[in-house]
Amino acid sequence: MNRSNSGANLPTLRSHNAALVLDLLRAAGEGGISRLGLAARTGLTPQAVSKITARLRAEGLAAEAGRRASTGGKPRTVLRLVPEAGHAVGLHLDRDVLTVVLVDLAGTVTASRTAPLDLGAPADEVLAAAAGAVAAVRGEGSLPVLGAGVAVPGPLDHRAGVLHRVTGFPQWDGYPLSDALAARTGLPVVIDKDTNAAALGLALQTPDPADFAYLHLGSGLGAGLVLGGVLHRGPRTGAGEFGHQTLQLDGVLCGCGARGCIEALCLAAVGRGDVAEAARVLGAGAANLVGLLDIDRVVLGGRTVAADPDAYVRGVRAVLGERAARDGAGAAPVPVAAVGGGDRPVAEGAAQLILAPLFGRTHGGAGIGEGRSGAGSAPLPDRTELG
Repeated sequence: MNRSNSGANLPTLRSHNAALVLDLLRAAGEGGISRLGLAARTGLTPQAVSKITARLRAEGLAAEAGRRASTGGKPRTVLRLVPEAGHAVGLHLDRDVLTVVLVDLAGTVTASRTAPLDLGAPADEVLAAAAGAVAAVRGEGSLPVLGAGVAVPGPLDHRAGVLHRVTGFPQWDGYPLSDALAARTGLPVVIDKDTNAAALGLALQTPDPADFAYLHLGSGLGAGLVLGGVLHRGPRTGAGEFGHQTLQLDGVLCGCGARGCIEALCLAAVGRGDVAEAARVLGAGAANLVGLLDIDRVVLGGRTVAADPDAYVRGVRAVLGERAARDGAGAAPVPVAAVGGGDRPVAEGAAQLILAPLFGRTHGGAGIGEGRSGAGSAPLPDRTELG
């Protein structure tokens, strides 16, 4: 279900209405938007918009962006978002690399850092590295930081902020990562799977994200799914365990304990230097997703894809083209594209785990400042609205 842009003139929905207005200010960019424009877009009365914008200005979230000529009467005051009024930290804790970014309210990265990481090290060492990276991008700590979003390999419980048996690192099973990192940093912390975070960040950049699958090939392989304009996690964050579908019953042993998983087959081909075979295997998995979910497009990402994006796009596109030909009746193959930046889109998407609720981009659960208490952590909804 897509998020509605309609407001409600009820005191009990003040925060909802403020989020609608704030989201429109963000979308308007530096050029801004008038109060009458906000009223027209939200369905709120001009009086309600005036009260909301006055509060946003008092809180430093909105400011005047000049005046615009009107068709009659005095020129209209145009308002804009103040990007520097708030920031979010985004962390990607991969199996061997830590990436951290600081993002302002407009989604612009203002600082970033990358460092080696051993996810198999003791938890205290991993937390110390993560907390140190957060402190580094925050600088002297004078910037207003709303919280930290953390993207990690799954499986995990995004609501409780607890890791499960991360493939290859079973020692993390049951570890309360959100609470532990919140205690280290003094910030509210939410966690999600790396692929979900990346899919969220990509979808928020698109006015109409439609249905797509983000396939991330790095040190592992997973998928983030946007279905019906909604980031689909599943009630147990189990959706998108793409890398562990079985393609070959007697295939190579995977780190998850099964044989013939697409992740194991794909990474084995990468290890041999056979990019064409890795792309073909990835394409077979993508074709399964297209057949199951009828998605509109496939987006490839991750550092392994970034090493030769054209080859991976070409290989996946070829397999999807073969599938479309079998469907007949002039069926068009699903478009395939690669996103640049290696692992950085994951970290940027992790920051959006914090920022999206501020702009009303949530559904079905609590955001920062709501839900369970404890160490400043907060659960995420099962579905995040994007449209």
